[in-house]
Amino acid sequence: MTADEDRFLELVLADPTVRTVLDRAPQLGVEDCWLTAGVLFQTVWNALTGRPAGTGVRDADLFFFDPDTSWDAEDAVIRRAAELFADVGVPVEVRNEARVHLWYADHFGVPAPPFRDCRDAIDHFAAVCCCLGVRRTPAGDVEVYAPHGYADLFGLVVRPNPRLAPREVYETKTTRWQAQWPELTVLPWEHAGAPGS
Repeated sequence: MTADEDRFLELVLADPTVRTVLDRAPQLGVEDCWLTAGVLFQTVWNALTGRPAGTGVRDADLFFFDPDTSWDAEDAVIRRAAELFADVGVPVEVRNEARVHLWYADHFGVPAPPFRDCRDAIDHFAAVCCCLGVRRTPAGDVEVYAPHGYADLFGLVVRPNPRLAPREVYETKTTRWQAQWPELTVLPWEHAGAPGS
């Protein structure tokens, strides 16, 4: 584990929402299950900018990957999650990433490729600093997925990741984020790519 990963885990695990969802997620009984997105990077932004825990966090995204792409199978997990996380302070949005390609174009206007697993889905987030996931291993340890590292996250830099999300999605998200966290440096769409590229 690197110093940056240690720092990241220290910040996110101090947040009660992150800790609760992460600790309970194995009870859903699904494999390849990751807590990801805003509840992680926004928790770090709050810690770095001195804001109270939960500021600006709208939900907690919990990804899982099940080759059964039927709505009934996903809905069964969503229903179990609704009960399991009923007392969490924000909605816990549970989604089977194996199904994303079935609805993405209708929702965002561009087609999505079928994802191979949850890591592949995380790789496709709209901004580099968003590409983070944490999960409990079967042994109970915390595993982190951070394909681009932590430089942008800790530097409060938002850089576009053009792998999937269209420009409008990136710009809508970053407008909201910068209003909530004015300390952010939001790079324009033309500056897409990993840090240092």
